[in-house]
Amino acid sequence: MKTETSNKKSRPKLTEGPVLSHLLRLGIPMSIGIFAVMSASVIDTFYVSRLGTTPLAAVSFCVPLLFVLQSLSVGLGAGASSVVSRAAGEGDHDRLSRQTTDSVLLAFLIVAAFATAGYFGFEQIVRLAGASDELMPDIRSYLRISFIGSAFIVGPMVAGNILRALGDARVPGMTMVAGAAINLILDPFLIFGIGPFPRMEVAGAALATVLSNVLAIVVMGWYMVHRERLIVLKLPPWDELAHSWWEVLKVGVPATATNIANPITIFIVTAAFATYGDAAVAGIGVAGRIEFLFAIPLLALSASIGPITGQNGGAGLHLRVREAFRASFMVSAIWAAGTGITLFFLSGFVAHLFSADPDVQYVIRLHLSIVPLTAMGYGIVITAAAGFNALGRPLPGMIMTFGRSFVLIGVGVWVGGHYFGILGVIMVLAMANMISGVLALLWVRQADMMARLSSRPQPKSAKST
Repeated sequence: MKTETSNKKSRPKLTEGPVLSHLLRLGIPMSIGIFAVMSASVIDTFYVSRLGTTPLAAVSFCVPLLFVLQSLSVGLGAGASSVVSRAAGEGDHDRLSRQTTDSVLLAFLIVAAFATAGYFGFEQIVRLAGASDELMPDIRSYLRISFIGSAFIVGPMVAGNILRALGDARVPGMTMVAGAAINLILDPFLIFGIGPFPRMEVAGAALATVLSNVLAIVVMGWYMVHRERLIVLKLPPWDELAHSWWEVLKVGVPATATNIANPITIFIVTAAFATYGDAAVAGIGVAGRIEFLFAIPLLALSASIGPITGQNGGAGLHLRVREAFRASFMVSAIWAAGTGITLFFLSGFVAHLFSADPDVQYVIRLHLSIVPLTAMGYGIVITAAAGFNALGRPLPGMIMTFGRSFVLIGVGVWVGGHYFGILGVIMVLAMANMISGVLALLWVRQADMMARLSSRPQPKSAKST
C-alpha cells in the first residue's frame, strides 16, 4: 500500500503549472522513443534496399497492412488514455486501475483477432493494391512473421498511452529506445546471415522487429504490475467488465477508425504509385519512411496533448484545455517549417543513399522536396484529433482525419495522377495536408466545441497557465 501511495504522489499533476511545459515534458521523451523506433524502421529499409529493388518494393506493400494493426493498438490505447486521464483528473483511483487492466486485455484480444485474419488473408489484399507475382515470395516471408508477432505490439502501446495519461513519459520512452536498440543490433545478423545466424533477408527484418517488441512487452508488463500496481490480476464480474470495455470502446472505436485512416491512406497512395511500376512503389516507400522520421515530434505532440486535455477536462478546467490546443499548434508550426526546409535540401542526398535506380531516386527526391513543406497541416490534424479523443469526443477527430484521407487524398491522387502523373499525385498529398490543417484549426477555434466543459464551474487554478 505504501508503494502505491508513493507512486500516486510522484505522478505529476497536469492540471497545474504551465501547459506548454507539460507538453514539452511529455513530448520530448516520447519524441526520443519514437525517433528510436523509426530510426530502426529506416535502417531496416536501408538494409533491405541493399537486397535490391524487388525486396524494397515488397516491404513497401507490407507496411500499410502492419500499420492497420498498429493503428488498432494506438486507437484502443487512445480510448484507455481518455478514460484513465479523466479518472486521474477526477481523483478516482479505483476506476483508474480497473480501467487500466480491462483496457490492456481488450486491446490484446482485438489485435490478436485482426492479426489472425490478416495472416490468412493478406495475399488478396496486397494483390488488390497491385503487388506483382514477382514480389509475392518476399511479401509472404515478411508478413507471416510480422502477423505472428503482432500480438506483442499491443501491450507496450496501450501501457505507454496509460502511463502518459498519468503524466509519466519517461518509462514508455526508455522502453521504446531499448526495443529499437535490440532491433538495430539484430537487423544485419538476421537479414544477411552474419556469424551463426542464417540469411533470412526480408524475413530477418520482420523477425528483428518482433523480437524487439517482445522485450518491450516484458519490461512494460513488469512495470505496470509490480512498480505502478496499475494491473488488477483478477477479472471482475462480466457486467462490470462489459461496462469497463464499453467506456474504452466509446472513444477507442472512433479513435481506431481515425488511426486506421492513415494506413488506408498509405494503401491508396501505394496503389496509385503501383500504376507506375515497382520502382515508383519502392521510391514512395523510402520517402514515406524518411518523412515519417522527421514528423516524430508531431506524433509526440499528438501523444502528449491527450493526457493534458483529458486531465484538465476531467477537472473542468476548460481554459487550460484551450491553451493545450494553442500550444500544440504553435509547436507544430515551428517544427514543420524547419523539417520542410531541411528535407528540401537533403532530398537528393537521401535519394542516392537509398537507391542506385534513377526511377526510384526521382520519386524520393520529388516527394521529399514538396510534401514535408506542408507537414504543419498534418500536425494540426493529428494533435486536434488526439486532444478531442482525450475529452471523450472522438467524432471531430474522426471527421478531420477521414476528410483528409478519403476525400482529399483518396479521390485526389487518382485525379492528380490521371492528369499530371507522379507529380500530380505528390502535389495532391501536399494540398491535402494544408487544406485539412486549415479546416481543423477553424474547427478547434469554434467555442461550441467546448460547450460541455464551459458549463462547468471554473476553479481559480484554471487561470494559471
